[in-house]
Amino acid sequence: MTNRFGADRYSRRDFLRTFSYGVSAAALFPHGASDALALTPKRPPESGPKFFELWAELTELPEDKKLGVALVGLGNYATNQLAPALQGTKLCKLAGIVTGTPAKIDVWRERYGIPEANVYNYETFDSIAENPDIDIVYVVLPNSMHADFTIRAAKAGKHVICEKPMATSVADAEAMVRACREHDRKLSVGYRLHFDPYHEEIMHLGRKKVLGPVEEISGRFSFDIGNNPDVWRLDGKLAGGGPLMDIGLYVIQASLYTVSELPIAVTARKTEGEGPLFAEVEKSIDWELEFPGGLVAKGDSSYKGRGNFHRVTADQGSFNVDPAYSYRGLQGRTSLQPFTFEPVNQQLLQMDAFAHHLLNGFENRVPGEMGLRDVKILYAIYEAAETGKRVELVLG
Repeated sequence: MTNRFGADRYSRRDFLRTFSYGVSAAALFPHGASDALALTPKRPPESGPKFFELWAELTELPEDKKLGVALVGLGNYATNQLAPALQGTKLCKLAGIVTGTPAKIDVWRERYGIPEANVYNYETFDSIAENPDIDIVYVVLPNSMHADFTIRAAKAGKHVICEKPMATSVADAEAMVRACREHDRKLSVGYRLHFDPYHEEIMHLGRKKVLGPVEEISGRFSFDIGNNPDVWRLDGKLAGGGPLMDIGLYVIQASLYTVSELPIAVTARKTEGEGPLFAEVEKSIDWELEFPGGLVAKGDSSYKGRGNFHRVTADQGSFNVDPAYSYRGLQGRTSLQPFTFEPVNQQLLQMDAFAHHLLNGFENRVPGEMGLRDVKILYAIYEAAETGKRVELVLG
């Protein structure tokens, strides 16, 4: 049975039987060991209820009951995507900001009604521990700063959403997961596409083998970064790498959540650029992830050229999303027919899903251990590209 979104629907009875809407102090800050905070990398889960449908069933909380989110770093993504998305969330709200640019403070305070007491800079950040208005810290800084502020936020007693890639080293990613576990805080990674209906449909089609077992996967995400060498994404220290760390990660993620398996090895090649633009990071990179049973997922990403697709061939047909990784405008089809969904705000769904996890015990679909797993894959790809050798992966 299909609904107006064009996807298989779960009945309201099934939803109510599976998930609780109750909000209590005990549910808000659950204690005890959590699989989401284990150091073992996360295996792709089986396809479950689609969150965009579950979200439609949620009752919006009163403003004073919503979880307060503080954005750390007020760059383009926070300004143009996260802050606007928080104006429509049902379970959380924009409550604070952390910035190293004083000129931005008055603009943000006036636009979003943020109290002066909820404004921090990078030096005063640790005092956020004393602020009951802030429940969640969302780290939206350059990649190399993710570990520091995630660990500091956990020590301050705040739950954390960290933008991808989670860290610029495996050791840092492990330290982030460990800090959140030791301080009994929850950690999520900003993997917005896990909550987009087109990608949830990809998960359903692949994991449930709707068109038979998956035989081939390919994906590409590339864009032209321009000609300004001062962009932080071209700074090797801040970014930790080039397009692989930035946009290639979406392609890797899509390959993994299409099937319920983890890759066992990788081969890769990278293209270095000329001149100052790509002096510290690669210009382009392509890779092949090997899965048990012989499945190969091919991917590539570049800071020159264009590409934006995820394609899957199965035993009895094929399915794809093209464009695949954008904030909006996605299009999907199987070899039988297109599949179409009403537009959603990916960032809104992502943040409400984490709030739903904290409030009601909804599964943390993108926990820190998943980010750790992906950092291991990223650096295995770099190793394979630099050595020209097949690198085996040990992910759990």
